[in-house]
Amino acid sequence: MSQPGGRALSVEVLQAKHIGTGHSDVSKHEWVTNQHRDTLASHVGSYDHLLFLAVGQNESAGKVRADALEKMLEPCGPKP
Repeated sequence: MSQPGGRALSVEVLQAKHIGTGHSDVSKHEWVTNQHRDTLASHVGSYDHLLFLAVGQNESAGKVRADALEKMLEPCGPKP
């Protein structure tokens, strides 16, 4: 990735700028957990996507939303 002037951004700058990119001390479990939470938050935040998932699971949109919010607590299980 580069800046408008053409200079490349360092990894440290990108990690400081964007929370979801992690840092050098992040564990694999924490990184995957953040990915799963971001995905679930995206599903819950987009009503059309939520309806699409609800139809596929043959459930109500409210139940799919509640299940997604519940999964956000520990999307990948307890920390090893």
